[in-house]
Amino acid sequence: MNEINWGIIGCGDVTEVKSGPAFNKVNHSSLVAVMRRDALKAEDYAIRHGVPKWYDDADLLINDPEVNAIYIATPPLQHEEYTIKALAAGKPVYVEKPMALNAAAAERMKVASEEYGVKLCIAHYRRAQPMFLKIKDLLREKAIGDVRFAQLQMLQPIASDVIATSETSWRLNPSISGGGLFHDLAPHQLDLMVYFFGEPKSFSGLSLNQRGTGNADDIVVGRALFSKGVVFNGTWCFTVSPSNKTDLFEIVGSKGKITFQVFGNKVTLATEGSLKEFVFDPIAHVEQPMIEKVTNYFLGGDENPCSAKDAILSMKMMDSFTI
Repeated sequence: MNEINWGIIGCGDVTEVKSGPAFNKVNHSSLVAVMRRDALKAEDYAIRHGVPKWYDDADLLINDPEVNAIYIATPPLQHEEYTIKALAAGKPVYVEKPMALNAAAAERMKVASEEYGVKLCIAHYRRAQPMFLKIKDLLREKAIGDVRFAQLQMLQPIASDVIATSETSWRLNPSISGGGLFHDLAPHQLDLMVYFFGEPKSFSGLSLNQRGTGNADDIVVGRALFSKGVVFNGTWCFTVSPSNKTDLFEIVGSKGKITFQVFGNKVTLATEGSLKEFVFDPIAHVEQPMIEKVTNYFLGGDENPCSAKDAILSMKMMDSFTI
């Protein structure tokens, strides 16, 4: 392939700004078709975004000869089915996070990619953003010495502007999302731990529906041990008061600490007698840096920016934390 002609399966809210427009802004990349089960909404999306083709049947998009790569942005329930169908058709796949409902489903997707010999990449897009590349550089340079531990607090009120909006509350339906709001936000945070520190050696946690409404747990705590003795502790709670809203990630080392918000744009480096702040400009389409890397990977000019193997590591942690 010299050009990537993308088809999107699931052109819902997440694709309006975060990802969809970026496919036409990356070199050697074009968005040529979209699919949504609601034909009127699929057509409306195509017209508004200048996409030549639209479908209300995923199989038709997958088998469109003009489409040579597929982005899957449905709720997690459909990720496995559509990914495997696309791989079987010889189309490389870029699939949204979380990779699947659970690690077992993600493993089957990985096996399919290997059996068909077709590329698969997962949309842990923060790996490609300048802010998180800077944090990785600081860790590589040992700006805070040897890392001792990392700790996360993700505390949100019931009505939170961090949670992506959608027409239905599918994110709170475990049969569709895999869990609750934890399964929407934690993939970003846990993947960063994998990106920074590699494969976890052990992990465990617990979850609970404290509020007692719906079927999804609303508090999750987890811990993990990474190589070189790096310990991680995380707390996610989605029923705190607005005054206790917190998005805090700290990485503490022998000579200082790095503090940032996963859903923010500032990194603070504190060492003995020194405090530095790095502020990053907002990205119009937050997935564009990742889509550029994925496009280059599909064209054979770059490594996989987030492999199925890497994504399965965070899926396993999520499964363990919410048993």
